[in-house]
Amino acid sequence: MFKGGMGNVGNLMKMAKQLQAEALKLKKEVEEKEFTSSAGGGAVKVVVKGSGEVVGIEISPELIESKDVEMIQDLITVAVNQALKQSKEALEKAMSGIAGGLDLGGLF
Repeated sequence: MFKGGMGNVGNLMKMAKQLQAEALKLKKEVEEKEFTSSAGGGAVKVVVKGSGEVVGIEISPELIESKDVEMIQDLITVAVNQALKQSKEALEKAMSGIAGGLDLGGLF
């Protein structure tokens, strides 16, 4: 059925386990990494972890003094979304490196 017998299947399974371990290691590294983004010329700064956790938000005193609540909300939303996008792209890049160009279909 298979040339080389069960040895090739065993090697394939071993390689799959090694790839899986490497993928989990890279995923954990990206999840622990912090990504920073800002909006409004730096009036709002957001830091998120690769896991999606918001670590911090900084709002400039000048922006707060403006009392433009809608603008503050919009800038926070923009900065958070940009930082989350950075973290997602970093994870995709890390996973594509070990997948060797294979489409893992959202496996991670």
